Amino acid sequence: MGSKFHAFMCPSFGFGHMIPYLHLANKLAEKGHRVTVLLPKKAQKQLEPLNLFPNSIVYDPVTLPHVDGLPVGAETTSDLSNSPKNVLYYAMDLLRDEIEEKVRTSKPDLIFFDFADWIPEIAKQFGAKSVSYQIVSAAFVAMFLAPGAELGFPPPGYPSSKVVLRGHDANLYSLFVNTRQWLFDRVTTGLKNCDIISIRTCAEIEGKLCSFIEAQCQKKVLLTGPMFPKPQEKSVKTLEDRWNHWLNGFEPGSVVYCSLGTHCFIEKHQFQELCLGMELTGLPFLIRAMPPIGASTTQEALPDGFEERVKGRGIVWGGWVEQPLILSHPSVGCFVNQCGFGSMWESLVNDCQIVFIPLLADQALTTRLMTEELQVSVKVQREDSGWFSKESLRDAVKSVIDKDNEIGNLVRRNHKMLKETLVDPGLLNGYADKFVEALENELNNTKSS
Repeated sequence: MGSKFHAFMCPSFGFGHMIPYLHLANKLAEKGHRVTVLLPKKAQKQLEPLNLFPNSIVYDPVTLPHVDGLPVGAETTSDLSNSPKNVLYYAMDLLRDEIEEKVRTSKPDLIFFDFADWIPEIAKQFGAKSVSYQIVSAAFVAMFLAPGAELGFPPPGYPSSKVVLRGHDANLYSLFVNTRQWLFDRVTTGLKNCDIISIRTCAEIEGKLCSFIEAQCQKKVLLTGPMFPKPQEKSVKTLEDRWNHWLNGFEPGSVVYCSLGTHCFIEKHQFQELCLGMELTGLPFLIRAMPPIGASTTQEALPDGFEERVKGRGIVWGGWVEQPLILSHPSVGCFVNQCGFGSMWESLVNDCQIVFIPLLADQALTTRLMTEELQVSVKVQREDSGWFSKESLRDAVKSVIDKDNEIGNLVRRNHKMLKETLVDPGLLNGYADKFVEALENELNNTKSS
């Protein structure tokens, strides 16, 4: 057992980033280490229940300074709605002096970060180790390490011809190109300058891609495994009565739950097509959705007459829900999501079948990994323009729900086998334990040298 350390965590201010960082903080605290998590003030209350070791994990709130384009009071990507997400990271950059002072005062041994590429400089200045902890897929990290790779042309040594962007991903690729430069600079600078690279993934899913990253960076890549809560941790909380009562009114495995993340990347007309597709399934459904682009609220974006037609079997909800608890309810049989890396993990460790509608380039890569390489899910088919129709959504859902569908049976079998591997306590504990041990060894070796 290594000596105990104190870790700082500086995740990007999006719930899809902060939540996995807190899962990791719990694992470090479980092993006797101290963690200070830097969070925006408003998010602290919402994330408080995730702290399972309040005596060892401290939430240290920070306030984002204003920058042009950042709405007043916005602190996370969920607050940005239709605003560009990069303004949040520009605001985070202005926290550098404040965070530097916190490091100077507290003298942590480790500092975890993802997009704040200046963290390694601060860590080095005060004798701490910097850890680039990427909660996105290894496929996405690998894409950043291949700046010469274009659409449909994987870089030399890239291990999969399936997990690449292709011609009909052009609409997603354009979003990737538009954000690539600022993201590319941050991610690659962080990977280049950090002391330790770590990724929330496992070799059973992305082993070859992790080896590619090691070769490109000439650094060992430490894997934390999925880093989701243990079943007993999740069971401590119960589903809200509102949703538990509603879901209890339907047959096991009959409800379709749909969520496209904590911020929306689809236009109002595409959102309406999504709603109509869910209606066409004829199944009970719950859509958790942020307001689409071009609408101020979720409700105003609904198709004409939609609520009346689906009353009693369909709900569109714009508020927060405990997604893991929704997915674990026995009535939920299908999960339609955008294949963000967090949603992907939650898909895999539950029994509901999986349908993906990728909205961004990293999600397209992960979708290809899931649907083509591992064959545990299906993808909603798109037209060349990138548009998906209500019929294509209906068909994708039906294919995994229908017990007589050949594709559905294939992904159901593969998903069941992969889930059994991923939820095995030996895998969860094995990755987490080896990761913490590697950190302890790294710090001990530094002290003894």
